[in-house]
Amino acid sequence: MTLVASVKMWDGEYAVGLQHLKSYDYLPAECEQMQQISDRISRMYSDSLEETVKSLLQLLGKVNRPYLTAVEEKLLSVLESEDAER
Repeated sequence: MTLVASVKMWDGEYAVGLQHLKSYDYLPAECEQMQQISDRISRMYSDSLEETVKSLLQLLGKVNRPYLTAVEEKLLSVLESEDAER
């Protein structure tokens, strides 16, 4: 019997077998930071975006640390401000 977990990610929700999950041992505050980053990317992501913007958001969504670097944060902030102007 395979146990399955529902995993919410920036680009959707997935059913994943527990054997495929890996713990990163993040602290609760780090988990919250990851959730905030995921939420920011999710709010912006859509199929109607330019290919470059979609690719950048996808790469930011795959970062395996609970924070964005200063440059990554600036890039995401610029994309958010451009999105807000539309």
